[in-house]
Amino acid sequence: MTNSNEYSLQPGVWREMGLTDAEYEKIKEIIGREPNYVEVGIFAVMWSEHCSYKTSRPLLKLFPTTGSHVLQGPGENAGIVDIGDGQAVVFKIESHNHPTAIEPYQGAATGVGGILRDVFTMGARPIALLNSLRFGYLDNARTRFLFSGAVEGIAAYGNCMGVPTVGGEVYFAPGYQENPLVNAMCVGLIKHQDIKKGIATGVGNPVMVVGARTGRDGIHGATFASEELSEDSVERRPAVQVGDPFMEKLLLEACLEVIKSGHVVGIQDMGAAGLTSSSCEMASRAGTGIEMDLLRVPRREEGMTAYELMLSESQERMLVVVKPDAVVKVKAIFDKWDLEAVVVGKVTGDGMLRLTEGDKIVAEMPAKALTEEAPLYERPYSEPEDLKAVQALALASIPQPEDYNQILLQLLAAPNIASKEWVYRQYDHMVGINTVVRPGSDATVLRVKGTAKGIAITTDCNARYCYLDPYTGGMIAVAEAARNLVCSGAKPLAITNCLNFGNPEKPAIMWQFRRAVQGISEACRQLNTPVTGGNVSFYNETKDTAIYPTPVIGMVGLVEDLTRHCTQDFKNNGDIIILVGVNQEELGGSEYLRVVHAMEAAGKPPALDIALEKKVQQAVLRAIKKGLIKSAHDCSEGGLAVALAESCIAGNIGGEIALPASVWQGIRLDALLFGETQSRIIITSAANHTDQLLQDLVELAVPFTRLGTVGGTNFEINLLDPESKIINLPVAKLKNEWREAIACLMK
Repeated sequence: MTNSNEYSLQPGVWREMGLTDAEYEKIKEIIGREPNYVEVGIFAVMWSEHCSYKTSRPLLKLFPTTGSHVLQGPGENAGIVDIGDGQAVVFKIESHNHPTAIEPYQGAATGVGGILRDVFTMGARPIALLNSLRFGYLDNARTRFLFSGAVEGIAAYGNCMGVPTVGGEVYFAPGYQENPLVNAMCVGLIKHQDIKKGIATGVGNPVMVVGARTGRDGIHGATFASEELSEDSVERRPAVQVGDPFMEKLLLEACLEVIKSGHVVGIQDMGAAGLTSSSCEMASRAGTGIEMDLLRVPRREEGMTAYELMLSESQERMLVVVKPDAVVKVKAIFDKWDLEAVVVGKVTGDGMLRLTEGDKIVAEMPAKALTEEAPLYERPYSEPEDLKAVQALALASIPQPEDYNQILLQLLAAPNIASKEWVYRQYDHMVGINTVVRPGSDATVLRVKGTAKGIAITTDCNARYCYLDPYTGGMIAVAEAARNLVCSGAKPLAITNCLNFGNPEKPAIMWQFRRAVQGISEACRQLNTPVTGGNVSFYNETKDTAIYPTPVIGMVGLVEDLTRHCTQDFKNNGDIIILVGVNQEELGGSEYLRVVHAMEAAGKPPALDIALEKKVQQAVLRAIKKGLIKSAHDCSEGGLAVALAESCIAGNIGGEIALPASVWQGIRLDALLFGETQSRIIITSAANHTDQLLQDLVELAVPFTRLGTVGGTNFEINLLDPESKIINLPVAKLKNEWREAIACLMK
């Protein structure tokens, strides 16, 4: 073979690709010569923040990643946890933020497509999608355009794929005005023996490109995701990929069939950095090399260069290493699904990623250098200068409301609390008939067909808490996710996370990231929910305005007996309402301060006593398993009054709450009703089970308060001493305010 001189490098072009001069010098040192244009492009995407984690990797080592349930931790396409009987759950969450800011429909849709491929490339059949969305306020026309486009893109891709979108979360805050967040999560089921990994083993084994043809869309998408958005970003629209869910559906079925056939050695999604990342990652994991002839790569556009072929992020493609005698059989399977499968190269034993065009070598570099030798940066960090001032909150200076009925209605209509039905009614959340608990409850529950088991899944993060105190906010994100699963009757197993932050080159942002990672790590250790993988998304910043630090937690749990799953809705007249946990005088970071007092982010977030959190969760889960609890609902945004109202709304039934003096004395009434104290769960029990339930709580030394009874058509909160009705509203009115708020804003 001969080296090609067609891709000579112009001085300084590496800077345009996102590399520093020092990084360029390191590349020269690694390969022992001046790199060409193709090689620099490949290093640029693989050493981008998005692909290399060169800033975050040292801190990610803090996460606990092993446990009795973990079959696959970080480092593969998705994490895997055992659920018994030779079955496992495969799951992952990733971001598609920058593309959504530029082209919301395709940006969000291809985020869904990518996360689906991460799961089925492991050999699992996807059974559910979730998402975590952040946008600016809906009184802004562009926000409404971005929001509606993203929701439409998510719905279209998932619905076409026949994978239900079953849950998630949606929040609105000013920092997301120009930089929305779209985090997509996928969950699949697999048998242990069907697990397949992204490795290129076996020298001489054929390497195949399967699925869609390669085009020019998405070139340098990974680099695009590793820089701040600006007014020029709209010119980067070609970096946004274009998805075809119908093609992906065919690819899913073909890949699952070919994996089950036993012909596959390794398989990898072509995600960020496309053919580049899939090839060098598969080789690096196996300690091998890959050689590919780029003239063989199927393409949908004429005149594509080696640079474009390697950096394209065209969707619906996979790289597959197959057994040497299986090429014809593999082609036959993909042909049956009307998909191309082309041998483009082979596994080598020299550890090199070698690219040719016929007899000409166009690029040659060590595979491990691309994946493991990116420079690691210990960036400076310091607490934001204004944080102490933001955290300062004098409760005495905040006037208490005169009309608590009006405040409750106001909070229920606030977009961060109001029903997200406008969003999830666009999703098909029942396809596959696995959905036991639909969107809108604390967590979604799915059946595992052929068994008595179910899995519960959720995504959670209060970014305002993380802004006010990233360590506590990170801990709360994990604790709330676990609490939501417990409220559904599930034992929390493990998490995946999507860590969305601003520019890490700024010390204040780096401090936020460090503290959030430390908080998440501690909560995961305490709650025994290891981290199986995820995604870091930096540079979520526009015009020097960073998003709130938003470390989204995706969590899965096991419902051992589906007949004992639980939901948040109040059930029957006469059921007893109990609060498990304790109330504190806390208003910092609350929706109440934002909505009622126009304090967007003020004070310190609620404290988290992780020992109490564990006791509350364990007690409630045990009671659900014993059949003593009829409903369970986490107290979160909006506090106690909102959580109680939500349970009334969900059950379409009233409730009469009588707060004893032991609860409300010494606590401001607005803090009692709308403060967001952690580690609280509202449960109900049939009257004939209440004594046993309360006895169990006493034995476990878990604090609780008997609040009242379910029944009637009104929601009432009374103080027992002196007797006074603080809140008295028809449930129908509560439901109307809560249900119509976002739909009215989107008209």
